Amino acid sequence: MNRIADISELSRRAEQAFDDSDPIRVLVVDDQELVRSGFRTILGIQSDIAVVGEAANGIEAVDVARLSCPDVVLMDIRMPLLDGLGATEKLREVCPQARVLILTTFDLDEYVYRALKLGAAGFLLKDTDPDQLVEAVRVVARNDALLSPAVTRRLIERFSAGQLREAGEVNDAARMGDGHRLLDSLTSREREVWMLAARGLSNEEIATELYISVATAKTHVNRIMAKFDVHDRVALVVLAYENGIAPGGAIDEKAVAR
Repeated sequence: MNRIADISELSRRAEQAFDDSDPIRVLVVDDQELVRSGFRTILGIQSDIAVVGEAANGIEAVDVARLSCPDVVLMDIRMPLLDGLGATEKLREVCPQARVLILTTFDLDEYVYRALKLGAAGFLLKDTDPDQLVEAVRVVARNDALLSPAVTRRLIERFSAGQLREAGEVNDAARMGDGHRLLDSLTSREREVWMLAARGLSNEEIATELYISVATAKTHVNRIMAKFDVHDRVALVVLAYENGIAPGGAIDEKAVAR
């Protein structure tokens, strides 16, 4: 299934849930005024989206979010005073309903991973075209995770190379032990679904890969989240990376398929 087409379909359904009487409330956070202005222009012409605030650093973002109660926060990573990681963590306290969408570049993968651990709903590359940016806001607003396949692939490569483990993120022995315990709690089909979700696939794409219905794929994902006591599929991806389940992880794929 084409990823752009899939995101477009999610966006279409999200757009139906919002209109100009109840728009998606967006907070734009970036230390570059030109970037904020560009995002505001792109999003401001959409009938179902309203930019309710801007911030040039993480401290401002938390203050503005407290007052404006946004549905979605477009969050840059590198900013003065308080970076995107710190702001994402604080937003969980002051505005827990806000969904944080991280904007990143290839050379900031480790920051993306940490942002996901802190509760970000997804991430996009900063050079994403305007149409995909709008679609991403709509997708995140309807509580779907948005995992750019390009950045997901880079994260997988870095885990495979051990770069994040060398940075102190993961202990191999602990990862493998916890990974096997998590796998043992799942059915064989749920293991397959978790592997695909860890690659950033949507329910529609998982259904296509496994020749099952979208409803069945969604049910499997929900059951996995319930078993792991997590609340969104981003957390499933993080768990997979941390425990060697993601493609290229330390646990052999035969263990996943058994």
